[in-house]
Amino acid sequence: MNENSMEVLPLLEVEGLTKFFGGLRAVNDFNMTIFKGELVGLIGPNGAGKTTVFNQITGIYLPTKGTVKLNGTNLVGFEPHEITRAGIGRTFQNIRLFNGLSVLDNVRIAFHSSAGYNLLDSILSNERYSQKEREITGQAQDLLDVMKLSRFQNEIVKNLPYGEQRRVEIARAMACQPQLLLLDEPAAGMNPREIIQLMDMIHFIRDNFKLTILLIEHQMRVVMGICERITVMDFGEIIARGTPKEIQDNRLVIEAYLGKGAANVA
Repeated sequence: MNENSMEVLPLLEVEGLTKFFGGLRAVNDFNMTIFKGELVGLIGPNGAGKTTVFNQITGIYLPTKGTVKLNGTNLVGFEPHEITRAGIGRTFQNIRLFNGLSVLDNVRIAFHSSAGYNLLDSILSNERYSQKEREITGQAQDLLDVMKLSRFQNEIVKNLPYGEQRRVEIARAMACQPQLLLLDEPAAGMNPREIIQLMDMIHFIRDNFKLTILLIEHQMRVVMGICERITVMDFGEIIARGTPKEIQDNRLVIEAYLGKGAANVA
């Protein structure tokens, strides 16, 4: 088989993902395939099950059934830190930074998962420890520079404007060197100027870091402006897939957001 005829394998392949909480079915038979380099949106009304999907992909929740494969490896049963090492990074709906630490230290922490020294090295503060710490600091500073956060590196992160805190959280996720980046409502709480900057940044990091991105977002300006494909959920199930234009015109999507009969008005 020549190179041009070889099948392209998906980066992420989710099959039959289902999650029950007691008698409540939060997600039912969720399927998604994402290929390397894509920028994909996952949308739906509040309570549709979107973040539950993210939590299953990243090991926070164990699926009731189904598989989550990254590069063909089933990650179901892996611990969250193992999934991070496998190549999936994420941000959260509510920002989860170390509020009392500096911007630089928040990003440095993420690099420590691949620090290459042990507990004894850190206790002794030996040369191996010192060298690795210098390398980590340099890597963190380089990333902050790329993310246009260098001027804030010594600021306590809780003192930053909300939009900049979001940028720090994304930088920290990128410090784990993921292949796939999951963004959970990155535009939440942002003003119009910050939203425009966020859209530019997401395109920038996808293109310059060769990342694949899956994002949950309620800001339709963001979803329709940057996503190449969109999956729509309602009541734990997928109700539509397609391009931004196809989703905009989809009757089921309009009804999910605006109620029965809204599609006829539209």
